[in-house]
Amino acid sequence: MGKWFNRLLDRFSGFLGARKGLLPFIGIVLILVNFILQFYPQAGWWASSNLLLHLGIVLALFGVMLTWLY
Repeated sequence: MGKWFNRLLDRFSGFLGARKGLLPFIGIVLILVNFILQFYPQAGWWASSNLLLHLGIVLALFGVMLTWLY
């Protein structure tokens, strides 16, 4: 289990290492989508929970920390 996860993480970080701005960009897009959903009453749970906002922040921070390594 440990070796498999280490190889997966190495491949994932190698893939994202060549595309340094991808995760922060996706995070910013998720934050903007959450902002837009606030104005639509049909959004319901998605807008009231701010799930996309929290996912976007975590993803952007993870992307910045991951690219800091390379």
